[in-house]
Amino acid sequence: MNNGMRTVIYPVGDIAKAKALFGKLLGAEPYVDQAYYVGFRVGDQEVGLDPNGHKQGMTGYWHVDDIRGSLQALLEAGAQLQEDVRDVGGGRLIATVKDADGNLIGLLQP
Repeated sequence: MNNGMRTVIYPVGDIAKAKALFGKLLGAEPYVDQAYYVGFRVGDQEVGLDPNGHKQGMTGYWHVDDIRGSLQALLEAGAQLQEDVRDVGGGRLIATVKDADGNLIGLLQP
């Protein structure tokens, strides 16, 4: 079902300060540098900074090849739909479910 958790999103209050800190930490320049999101790629790992992340509560996404099939499998296994599949730009699809304990599980199809 999955290709692993390869996207970690950090909710940030000051995106400019966070961009400077994570740039030093990761030794990389962002490949996306917008007011709504700053994204770094280090190997296969993506580290994102989201100034609206505190509202969403998400911090990581499992990369999957078939988001709709993976979402259906999780729902059949007892997960509750939090956010249905949506395009976040560039053809990237995300969806979110809650497990039985209320933990959020994010899916991302690149």
